[in-house]
This record gives sequence, C-alpha cells and structure tokens, in this order.
Amino acid sequence: MPTPISSSITNRRLRVLIVDDMPQVRQELRVLLQLADELEVVGEAADGREAISQAEALRPDVVVMDLEMPGMDGFEATRQIKARGLAEKVVVLSIHAHSDNVQRARQAGVDVFIDKASRYKTLMSAIVASR
Repeated sequence: MPTPISSSITNRRLRVLIVDDMPQVRQELRVLLQLADELEVVGEAADGREAISQAEALRPDVVVMDLEMPGMDGFEATRQIKARGLAEKVVVLSIHAHSDNVQRARQAGVDVFIDKASRYKTLMSAIVASR
C-alpha cells in the first residue's frame, strides 16, 4: 500500500519527477526547475513505464508529464500513478493542447494541463500550487 503524501511537504522542497521522451526537453526542464529554491528534481523518465517505475522508487510530490511518448503514453502513466497514489500531483506539459487531449488528460487524473509554449512562470506556479 502506498505511503500517503504528508502535509509536511509545506516544510520542505517539493520533489519533482520529469517525464518526457526528448532528452533535451528533460534537461532544459531540469535546469529551469532547479532554479527554484522550493523545488528538487529527483528524477527523470523517458516514457510512461519508466515514469511509473521512477514514481514508485522516488515518491515525488509532483510529476511533470508529457503526453505523447513511445510505448506507454502520458495518459496511461498518469492513470496508474494517480490510482496507486505515487504522486500528489501530475502536471502535463504538452504541445498538444487541443481540447480533446485536455479532456482525456483530465479523465486520466491530470491536475493541471499546460501548453509547452507557456512561460516558465506558468509551469512554476502550477507545480508550487500543490503546497
């Protein structure tokens, strides 16, 4: 049985897992997120299966998830992460921000959907809002 996320996350840095199939995107997100004192990037994953495995091992507070990935996509990975209680929040960061994907993402359990064209501040606000 998964350990519930404690309310103590307000007293420490938020642990973030980055999931995207593009290594360059993961690296850029890591660099940007590590600029924030209140965040700690604890891991990365390149697809949905790896995301679930990393979430089980690392117990992040927030998963920043891409939707379109080979193998298991972000929709299914989100469903499983949320169903197993492996993260408090899933924030989708996708270039596919049309209404069908937003609706599918919400049905999968995504907490926040952000277009990849959005500003860094939008992503930071979505992540930190879980406090």
